[in-house]
Amino acid sequence: MQELNQSQIAERLDQLTELNVQLGRSHDTDSLLERILIVAKRMTNADGGTLYRPSDDKRQLNFHILINDTLQTHQGGSSGQPVTAGSVPLYNDDGEKNLSAVAAYAAHFGLSVNIEDVYKADVFNFSGMVKFDQLRNYHSQSFLTVPMSDHEGELVGVLQLINSKDTESGEIRAFTQTDQRFIEALAAQAAVALTHQRLIAQLEELLESLVNLINIGIDEKSPYTGRHCQFVPELTMMLAEAVHNTETGPLADFQMNDADRKELWLAGLLHDCGKITTPVHVVDKATKLETIFDRIALVDTRFEVLLRDAEIAALKRKIEAGSDHAAIDAELAQQQAALREERDFIRYANVGGEGMQSEDQERVRQIGKRRWTGPDGAEQAFLSADELTNLTIKFGTLTEPERKEINNHISMTIKMLEALPWPKHLKNVPEYAGGHHERMDGKGYPRGLTKDQMSVQARVMAIADIFEALTAKDRPYKKGKMLSESLRILGHFSLNGHIDPDLFDIFIRNKIYLEFAHKNMDEKQIDFIDETQILGYRADQNA
Repeated sequence: MQELNQSQIAERLDQLTELNVQLGRSHDTDSLLERILIVAKRMTNADGGTLYRPSDDKRQLNFHILINDTLQTHQGGSSGQPVTAGSVPLYNDDGEKNLSAVAAYAAHFGLSVNIEDVYKADVFNFSGMVKFDQLRNYHSQSFLTVPMSDHEGELVGVLQLINSKDTESGEIRAFTQTDQRFIEALAAQAAVALTHQRLIAQLEELLESLVNLINIGIDEKSPYTGRHCQFVPELTMMLAEAVHNTETGPLADFQMNDADRKELWLAGLLHDCGKITTPVHVVDKATKLETIFDRIALVDTRFEVLLRDAEIAALKRKIEAGSDHAAIDAELAQQQAALREERDFIRYANVGGEGMQSEDQERVRQIGKRRWTGPDGAEQAFLSADELTNLTIKFGTLTEPERKEINNHISMTIKMLEALPWPKHLKNVPEYAGGHHERMDGKGYPRGLTKDQMSVQARVMAIADIFEALTAKDRPYKKGKMLSESLRILGHFSLNGHIDPDLFDIFIRNKIYLEFAHKNMDEKQIDFIDETQILGYRADQNA
C-alpha cells in the first residue's frame, strides 16, 4: 500500500491549513461544503465523493453534493444540477437503526468506515451501488466514509470518498490509514465551520424573531402602527436600492452589499420600537378629548343638562306667568337651538385637523365660560382647563405634552438600540433607526443633526417614514392623503430643509412613490401625477 512521503504530508497539511482559513471566511454553506468535498478528493486522490446532510427530522441522509471525475458528474453545489440519487434512510420501517448502509452506520456510531473493496465486503448492503455501477458501466471499489459531528456530538453530515487512485500508476487502491486520519481531521474542521455557520444563522434568526416580537407587541398595543412598522422598512429598501443603482449625481458613490442591506432592513423594522413605551391612549389619540375614552360624551351630557335646565326654567315661567306661553316656547326653542349648534361645533372642534382657525379657538373658549350645575349641585365652568387646552389644539389631536411624549419614542428607540451589543456588521442599526425624525437643517429631533451628520441610510428612512405616514389611511386621527397631495407636501419638505432633496429627486425620478402606491395604497388615493409640476423636483435635471 502506497505510503506518503514527507513532502506529500506537508502538502496535505498546507491543504488543511488553507481550507481552515477558507472555512473561517466563507458565509455560504453550499460553497463551503463543496470546497470541503473537493479538498477531500484532492487530498486522497479519490475519483469520486459524496457529501450527505441529515434531513430536518433526522430520519434520513440526503445527497447534498455528488462529484465523480470518471463519469464527469457534478450534482448539487455550484453545478446547478439537482442531485438525482435517492436518500439513505437512517432508520428502518420498524424504527430500528439502519446499519446495513455504510453511510447510515457511520452516522449512527460516529465512526469512520474504510473498505478496501466493496465487492468483497459482506458487512454492508451495497446493492444500490452495484446497480449504480451496472447502469453507468463503472466499478466502485474502495470506500472511505467519515461522519461529521459538532461539539455536542450531533451529526452535521457524512463525507464519503470512492476509489482512491495511486498517484503514479493510476490504479485504484485502498484508502490508507493516513488518508483516513487526514480526512477525519478535515471532517472535524468542516463540522466546526458548519456548526459555526449554523449558530450564526440561528442567532440571526433569533434576532429577527425578537425584532418581530417587538413589532408584534407594538401592533397588539396599537393596530394602527402595525402597517407603519411593516411598510417603512419596505419603502426604505426600495429607495435605498434606487440610490444604490444611481450612477450619476451627488449620490453616485453610494453602494450596499448584502450585509449592508440586512443592517438597513433591521433598522427599518426597529425604527419605532420605542413606541412600545408610549401610552396607547397617546399613540392612538383619535380626537382631541380622547384619553382612554373620548370625553366628548361627557361634554354632550353637559349640553343635555343645559337643554334640560332650559326646559325646566321655561316650564317654571309658564306656571308663574299663567299665560303667553307662545313667547316662552319661542324663547326656549331659540335657546335650545343655540345650545345644539354649540354642541355640534364642539363635536366638530374635537376632530383634529390641519389647522384650527383662531376664531374657532376663541369660540371654544367662550363656550367654555358657560356655567352649569354638576351632579354635586355646585355651579362650575362648562369646560375644564384641560378640556379647553385639548379642544383648542391647532394641529392634529395632541397637546404639547402629549406631542413630546410621542416624540420621546425616538429617544427611547435610540436608548433601547444603543443598549444592545450589536455585532460589527450591525453596528449602525441605532444610527439608521434613530435618525428618521432628524432634518437636513438641524431642526429635527432628538439630536438636532444636520444632513452632513447623518448617513444616507438615515436620510432615506426619513423620507420613507414621512411618505408612509402621509399616505396611511389606517390612522385613527386622519384620513390617508391623495398621492398628489403627499408628493406636494414631501416636495415642500425638500425645499425647506426637512428632507434630503437629492434623495427626493431619486424618489420621484425612479418612480419609487408610484411603485409603493400601487402595491400598498388604496387605489382611490392614487390620482394623476404630473412630475413636471411636483414642487422641488427638477424633471429636466439628470439624477
